[in-house]
Amino acid sequence: MLEQGWREGERAGVRFAYTEPSPGRYPWQWYWDSCFAAIAWRHFDPARSRAELETLLGAAEPDGFIGHTIFWERPVSWKRFLFYNVRSRGDFMTRTIQPPVLAYAWRLAVGDPAEVPAIAAHHDWVERERDLEGDGLLWVIQPDETGLDASPQFDPVWGRRAHGLPLFPLLVRRNRRLGFDIRRVREAGGPILCGAMTNVLHGLSRLALGRESITPALVERLWDERAGLFRDEAWPQVSGHVPVTWAALSPLALPDLPGAIGRRIVEEHLLDESRFWLPVPPSSVAADEPAFSPSKDTFLGLRRYWRGPTWINSAWLLWAGLLRLGYEEKARELVDRIAPVVEREGLREYYDPYSGRGMGARDFAWSALVVDMVLGEPPSLELS
Repeated sequence: MLEQGWREGERAGVRFAYTEPSPGRYPWQWYWDSCFAAIAWRHFDPARSRAELETLLGAAEPDGFIGHTIFWERPVSWKRFLFYNVRSRGDFMTRTIQPPVLAYAWRLAVGDPAEVPAIAAHHDWVERERDLEGDGLLWVIQPDETGLDASPQFDPVWGRRAHGLPLFPLLVRRNRRLGFDIRRVREAGGPILCGAMTNVLHGLSRLALGRESITPALVERLWDERAGLFRDEAWPQVSGHVPVTWAALSPLALPDLPGAIGRRIVEEHLLDESRFWLPVPPSSVAADEPAFSPSKDTFLGLRRYWRGPTWINSAWLLWAGLLRLGYEEKARELVDRIAPVVEREGLREYYDPYSGRGMGARDFAWSALVVDMVLGEPPSLELS
């Protein structure tokens, strides 16, 4: 499957080699998809892991910026232009980001990212442009910058302009007018978001680079002691109920998350059979949430992602947390529930958390992360 999605070529004198997230459905290079694909490639062809990540670096601008989606082989179509964060159809890549996981992927699949100046420059750009309050935590201007697109956790923040709703193109158009500049977006009234999952991957990359941990800042700002999980922070502040999703549990992936916090997340939420520990865990939304939609991924013909089905990358991150905290039996159970589903259904974009039915795109590259789980090789970082 990884072989059939592999693309090589040259654009404007720059060589590229990357894995399409799903041939046909997703024809370009997506930032965090490539990072996860590179981690999977290390089991089969480590040279391709390096080539995949070096292709991301090949797209970097002089200041270190790397966009969410890179159009190596052809520009964005007119149809997608309404929904894609570009200034014009001639843009080489989008002007928005995805969770900055490049340094972490390089550490797992290639070597020491601190030895590659271009990786440090990229993460320097992310911190310079998106750490708005000097505490190390990043902010985003749109739901799709988190990679979680139409997760219901964003509906109270962006309302009818949330991803996957009919007015989302208006959000893109507004931010296009503002140059996709987060400070200009904030000055225009926002909204902007400091999200747990985005900062988990940012935090892992910082650790991979040998930089100071942001876990204490994440706990101080987003940990909800009463609820026993992490909450995103929006500006302006939102009122009303915000659905609980797997992102609230994602700090389990941090190697320096305090054990007491991790155990609360596991025992009060992740292992709850009425919420996340469904037959094919973990569901992307708690099953007791009104927004939970395990088998339907469209609304008025528009695709709505991360609203209930299980995704392999989220399972992979939480599985690593279970092992770190000593829940070996539950970690094995997670693999035993997921692996047969992937074998039966193939590498799909996501899976029904009850039946395991494969959904979304076929031949989805990052679902190859299941190999780590089957081999019992969790992602890990050596902390000094």
